[in-house]
Amino acid sequence: MADKPTSGEILGVPYNFERPNFRRMLSSYWEPGEGMLVEKPFGVGYTLNLANWRSWIVLAVAGALLWHEQGSGDDEEATDEPVEVVVDDD
Repeated sequence: MADKPTSGEILGVPYNFERPNFRRMLSSYWEPGEGMLVEKPFGVGYTLNLANWRSWIVLAVAGALLWHEQGSGDDEEATDEPVEVVVDDD
């Protein structure tokens, strides 16, 4: 029986199921000469390249949206009060 490959590409999407080590993890997330997305060190797909400035903008926007969503939870409780609606029948 043939051994299954532990890394490769399926339909243009990379995969890698080799046992990760610290050096490979670090080098995968920090590749100065590459674009914003790089192959994941373990698993399927792509991840952010932290050596690229665009990745930091994506992280900042995601963090701001998360912070805004968590802060807006207090406002929802204040608007849950009953509202009186008056309908004028003319």
